[in-house]
Amino acid sequence: MSKKPSTIWLCESCGNEFSTWAGKCPACGEWNTLKELQVQSTKSRGGSKAEEKIESKMMSDVEVTNNQRTKTGIGEFDRVMGGGIVPGSITLLGGEPGIGKSTLILDVANRMKRAFYLSAEESMSQITMRAKRMGINGENITLASGPEISALDREIEKIDPDLIIIDSIQTVFHNSYDATPGSIVQVRECGIYLQQLAKKTGRSIIIIGHVTKEGNLAGPRILEHLVDTVLYLEGEKFSEARILRDIKNRFGATNEVGIFAMQEKGLVEVKNPSELFLSEKNDSPGSVVTVALEGTRPILVEVQALVAPTHFGYPKRTAAGFNLNRLNLLAAVISKKTHFDLSNHDIYLNIVGGMRVNEPAVDLAVCAAIISSYKNKSFGANSVFVGEVGLLGEVRRVIRQSDREKETKNLGYKIVDGVRDIASLVKFLN
Repeated sequence: MSKKPSTIWLCESCGNEFSTWAGKCPACGEWNTLKELQVQSTKSRGGSKAEEKIESKMMSDVEVTNNQRTKTGIGEFDRVMGGGIVPGSITLLGGEPGIGKSTLILDVANRMKRAFYLSAEESMSQITMRAKRMGINGENITLASGPEISALDREIEKIDPDLIIIDSIQTVFHNSYDATPGSIVQVRECGIYLQQLAKKTGRSIIIIGHVTKEGNLAGPRILEHLVDTVLYLEGEKFSEARILRDIKNRFGATNEVGIFAMQEKGLVEVKNPSELFLSEKNDSPGSVVTVALEGTRPILVEVQALVAPTHFGYPKRTAAGFNLNRLNLLAAVISKKTHFDLSNHDIYLNIVGGMRVNEPAVDLAVCAAIISSYKNKSFGANSVFVGEVGLLGEVRRVIRQSDREKETKNLGYKIVDGVRDIASLVKFLN
């Protein structure tokens, strides 16, 4: 007689399990994230603990195999992946609906020797229509439309693909578990199934995942722990720029970015992203240029600020592509060290092109943009500001200064030197 399923509570945010329900997750502190989950014991799933075996070896006896990466030929994608797709790896790609995830992955599949594309969201004719628009004939891509993921074992034996694509993890299900697609149970168990499939067969798997309104991958965080690489495709739908960013990579550097432009025939890689983000730059008050370090790549981006008198009792602070708390901190430093009264002014900040920058090296450019807009004066068309601003108003040097200077000179710009503190920044105004 099979054992009755037991009940656990799984946190959707961090993936930790608990025996009882609580309004606040004891692990990550998020509220209302614990969801009920029915689990079967090991014996009830089949098999006895006495039959289970594990393999053990001395570390000195383990042979290290350097798997040859498969280059797709898409330079920006290969850069983010650490040089190409590793055989037997499993990658999770997230992004907002309509941002271009399926378009990018279809291009990747077209460049592989043999690819298997399982879609539970679109029909085979819909995928083929997209491929035709992109100029892809699909002779090396096998399509399948259906939500049952457990049928993959039989299909890949017949096709023998080197890349498997799942579109998307929230719409497929495993028939061994009585739960609806997209539920915590199905997302978790399908993720485990795909992980074991990749390691067992040595075939690479790319999973497409939805994101929530907060910008996080939908489903329990355990899905990110199961995969080798986690990618996010970012950008504004009304802008052509798309940023592919990796936040986890077991085979390469993290926080690496690839820049694409959305064109009529799909995503086109941008060889020089600095030129893309500065293509419409003009010498106006409130607009300055900085060099942001994204992974190993320095990129010139435009920082725009608008400072206007507030019509309410409390000044408004708004930031797009920049941390709002950091903006409030820098505004306080400017008010203290320059005696500019920002307490009755609204401040709106924008990183042009949909870029999101978080490193401290952008601090000086943000301060320069705010001061430029406040004084209604420009710093000059070719000036670049790089530096971290402290609470005492001092300007500190940043890492990889030489790489930033090289990228700046290549585009005809010049990093402003001699700014030691915020007070001296005003002297550089025209």
